[in-house]
Amino acid sequence: MQSKATSPKQYLDGLPEERKALMSKLRKQILDNLPKGIEETMSYGMLGYVIPHSVYPDGYHCNTKLPLPFMNLASQKNFVAVYSMVLYSKKELMDWFILEYKKRCKYKLDMGKSCIRFKRMDDIPFDLIGELTAKVSTEEWIDIYQSTIKKK
Repeated sequence: MQSKATSPKQYLDGLPEERKALMSKLRKQILDNLPKGIEETMSYGMLGYVIPHSVYPDGYHCNTKLPLPFMNLASQKNFVAVYSMVLYSKKELMDWFILEYKKRCKYKLDMGKSCIRFKRMDDIPFDLIGELTAKVSTEEWIDIYQSTIKKK
């Protein structure tokens, strides 16, 4: 379910009460650890963390009018999701994340290629999401993107 919000504040204000604190806490972890050069915006109806055209003029290869995505955060009907493009494209980071998740959470990891789904709101590893956010610099993400994803 995509939000029609036009700003992160409007997105958070439109959430059900039981999700506002949780999403605000996740958002804070991301913002506190966001690499320099990445900005928060609305992207695909979610909170988006992107490399703006002022830093990476080429934009996203699927639609060059859009900035290069880095991470997204969404409150869905049955779960909260963190979408990390870096996990999808950097195997050693994916391996690190899976190992760390198992150490910090009591429930099984529910994950797609770049989507981490949290269905149990009491078992979200907030600190791990912060660490994941800080693991790759803006420059490193651009290099990974250009050498792996953009080539396809």
